[in-house]
Amino acid sequence: MTTMTAAAPETDGRGGLTVAGGAVERIAAQAITELDGIGGAASRVLGIAVGGEDLGQGAKVSANVTGSTATLDVRLSVTYPLSVRATTETAREHLIRRVGALSGLTVTRVDITVTALHSAAIETRRVQ
Repeated sequence: MTTMTAAAPETDGRGGLTVAGGAVERIAAQAITELDGIGGAASRVLGIAVGGEDLGQGAKVSANVTGSTATLDVRLSVTYPLSVRATTETAREHLIRRVGALSGLTVTRVDITVTALHSAAIETRRVQ
């Protein structure tokens, strides 16, 4: 986990703000839930999904914080038939704006991996 100093200490005796990478990850994961049509991604082991992708669970976010900048790597699922390109661009812009506003960092890059497409209709299974 990387920490950063958002502002250098002022000459008037005020200190700086330190934000941990884990805090940025939690901020970004919460910010992504503010958008419709985006859901979480299953955990993966050796590239194989463990459990299922679920629109109700949060997206997986990892953050790299260096100085006063942050880069994000986000794994999420999208509701079909939404445009993957338009949805991810909206998510990218939203994350840059919200994470920047809440953490005081400049988000320079957001890499998004779409792990699944979900039908808009809720599927229910039953035994016959």
